[in-house]
Amino acid sequence: MRILSGRLKGKNFYMPFGIRPTSDVMRKSLFDFLDSYIQGCDFIDIFSGSGAVGLEAMSRGAKNVTFVEKDLKAASVIEENLMLLALPLAERKDRYFNVFKKDALSAIKELFSQKKAFDIVFIDPPYGKGLVKKALKTLEGYDILKPNSLLIFQHEKHEALPQTQGRFSVIRVKKFGSSLLTIYRRTSDV
Repeated sequence: MRILSGRLKGKNFYMPFGIRPTSDVMRKSLFDFLDSYIQGCDFIDIFSGSGAVGLEAMSRGAKNVTFVEKDLKAASVIEENLMLLALPLAERKDRYFNVFKKDALSAIKELFSQKKAFDIVFIDPPYGKGLVKKALKTLEGYDILKPNSLLIFQHEKHEALPQTQGRFSVIRVKKFGSSLLTIYRRTSDV
């Protein structure tokens, strides 16, 4: 796999065995949409796999990127990729890249208890396990999003998500073969 755009454009990175990566076409479309949101943001890639989406966010200017992956081998590959793609020292000032090696829903609860908040939350759970709706409900109860931030799900097209869920409202849905990207905006507190 390779980085599609940004400071690290064209650099290759490792892919763990046995995961379903986010396709280049889907990543390009997603980050074209996120272009005006990504610079300087706090980004979290949940169910990271190889970390491809978080690495792309890092390359395109996200200030801080957190990866959540419970599979220890995949998490180790993410750490290898971070070393392989290390930004120049001058660009690392006041930035961090963190790998959480734990279950996604537990990580959300822990980040909430630490009062962490993100501008963009990307969630790409394994297909066919009902984790998309569980993650959405968990985020409703343990909100780790800043006001007016984005919550993005990559999921199977037959897995329907609600138009609204608590403070989250769908602003865009895009189909890629048998997958969908559903993008929610978290509304401001009233």
